Amino acid sequence: MPVTFHELASSRVHETGSNGTRELKYVAMGSSDDVEVRSQAESQLPTAYDGVGNRRIRVEPVDSNHGLWEVTASYRTNESQQESPQAGDSSYAFDTTGGTQHITQSKQTVSGYGAPGIPAIPDFDEAIGVTEDGVEGVDVTIPVFSYTETHFIPAASVTSGYVNTLFQLTGKVNASGFKGFAAGEMLFLGASGAKRASEDFWEITYRFACSANATGLSVGPITGIAKKGWEYLWALYEDVEDDDAKRIVKRPVAAYVERVYDTANFGGLGI
Repeated sequence: MPVTFHELASSRVHETGSNGTRELKYVAMGSSDDVEVRSQAESQLPTAYDGVGNRRIRVEPVDSNHGLWEVTASYRTNESQQESPQAGDSSYAFDTTGGTQHITQSKQTVSGYGAPGIPAIPDFDEAIGVTEDGVEGVDVTIPVFSYTETHFIPAASVTSGYVNTLFQLTGKVNASGFKGFAAGEMLFLGASGAKRASEDFWEITYRFACSANATGLSVGPITGIAKKGWEYLWALYEDVEDDDAKRIVKRPVAAYVERVYDTANFGGLGI
């Protein structure tokens, strides 16, 4: 037997003010199960009243053995609260705390100090942590702009094909300009989504990391290097003789820019 709701004479209570409420009161009949009554109330009673949403349902027994309940639907306004999201809404967040990169060359050797009796200290052309076996380098913080976009996508648009597109684009770099960033600067880190049974949209958060393209870079005496944001720059070192220091040192003799991510058209994200 379906649950029926009959509005009471004491219904339609209004309170004024920014936190004012509107109440619709009913007597419900047809079930001795309070969970069933609440479920039916959530599906049958108005989701908004007098232009106010944010509905809350309260179920109280009158005679539960005979399936009689008092049900109150409260609708509250609160100017300090954000309205419930709707399909098509979006929000954004960002982080500029940077990322870590291992480098083997400094921008400048500021100073060097030799032991007594040494005619000159070796010149490594800004190589860092040079040993007899190689160049150890150091980890430094580099500018990385990380940000997220949260979009409320209509449920009908979030198909298995769309989810597969998100999967395929994860770990890819933009092949063309996207959201103000030049080709090669934006890395898609993936997306996460959730949907409540009572809502007709998915809440999906898209994550990106951005690193600027660069030109005019140098590695020791090697100049004029250009690299895109998510390409990797490394140097080849060889043993050469330092005439002043009278010893063999390691110096960069070649620099290489490597593409380590595939590129893709981010238009498939649909945002």
